[in-house]
Amino acid sequence: MRSLIFRYLTAVVLFAAGAVGNPGGAVAADMALKASPSAIGNCSELVFTCENGRQYPLCPIAVSIEGDVVTASLHTGRSGGVHVRLVPMGVGYRYSGAGVWVDGFRGNALLNFGKHSQIACTIENY
Repeated sequence: MRSLIFRYLTAVVLFAAGAVGNPGGAVAADMALKASPSAIGNCSELVFTCENGRQYPLCPIAVSIEGDVVTASLHTGRSGGVHVRLVPMGVGYRYSGAGVWVDGFRGNALLNFGKHSQIACTIENY
């Protein structure tokens, strides 16, 4: 019985610490790009407009129940898109794929094509 009470109290303390341990943290909207479930396969809802004058559409493949884009295809050129996946971050979002990743917070993002090629972008229809 004592062991059961100890486990219960440990669980309560850990839950309470998690609930109050992140006051003022980022809200869910800052953790990933949002899209409606109807956006799956649609490349016009999320478009990165970048300083180099180009636009890079992000085509959602999977969207969570909350509307977070979990996996997508990032179209960077004439060929098919690069498959990218949401990487959990403390603040903001990161979508990473083969040779390309996007770091962002709300409507601003940095599109990275390797270590030495970085382009500032904004998200239209965000």
